[in-house]
Amino acid sequence: MRVVWMKEFGGPEVLVPGEAPDPVAGDGQVVVEVAFVNTTFVETQVRAGTGPFHPELPIVPGNGVGGVISTVGPGVDPDLAGLRVVTSTGGSGGYAQRVAVAASAVFPVPDGLALDAAVALLADGRTATALVHATSVRPGDRVLVEAAAGGVGGLLVQLAKAAGASVVGAAGGPAKVAQVQGADVVVDYLAPDWTSSAGEVDVVFDGVGGEIGTAAFGLLRRGGRMASYGLAGGSWSEVSEEDAAARGVTLVRSLGGAEDLRTFTKSALAEAAEGRLLPVIGQRFPLEKASDAHAAMESRTTVGKTLLVP
Repeated sequence: MRVVWMKEFGGPEVLVPGEAPDPVAGDGQVVVEVAFVNTTFVETQVRAGTGPFHPELPIVPGNGVGGVISTVGPGVDPDLAGLRVVTSTGGSGGYAQRVAVAASAVFPVPDGLALDAAVALLADGRTATALVHATSVRPGDRVLVEAAAGGVGGLLVQLAKAAGASVVGAAGGPAKVAQVQGADVVVDYLAPDWTSSAGEVDVVFDGVGGEIGTAAFGLLRRGGRMASYGLAGGSWSEVSEEDAAARGVTLVRSLGGAEDLRTFTKSALAEAAEGRLLPVIGQRFPLEKASDAHAAMESRTTVGKTLLVP
């Protein structure tokens, strides 16, 4: 089968198309014929050797796919064959035509939800749903969403609005600002006075980190909550528990355990199937062009979710 190999850390060019043996469904496993591959910004950081994970090489990268179950292994209900599913792959192996995963790891795609949309929600929908739950967003809150033109950010805007909050969407640069949808106020966090334009807030969803996230922390009122879930700026926000306590702010550090995250994934898929949650798929690349996808994400020219298509 066709895959994308990563045999060294470095720039996008280290993602090289190649071949690998077809997977076989073992005990309790299924094989999924992959239709769409999820990509995340953190995968670009892992590839560069600067991210939070440093896998042993060589690997086939990728941790989320969607497709149709083609075969089932021993101990698996044979009726699962033909089912549309999305699934994580355990940290690697996703940039491929086929994957073998535990049958217990798959999520059936609800009727009425397109498979590409389900893949776009696999990581981002789970994360956004968990963040809104963990910060207890409620009617009357004023919420700041950083990277609001991105995959998670766009969903956070929708979920916070649905919870009754007003939303300040922050994005970097005029092109990204123009792509923010649904926010009550939109600000450019690359502008020198962006915090004045944003104003005080009750909740910060920090997907950028670094100086931007640290500045966003300064906008929180007493009783505010801040959840950091990404470091697109290259580092985590410089906010300590002592800083937060002094200002009466709660730093949300946990999004729950494995079962909680499964519940949040199911919730995101169900909400999307009912038309209440809409992922934005900004760009698609052939599997063999995974390097181009990574280059686009790193250049900050992408909007919403980036998918690979085997």
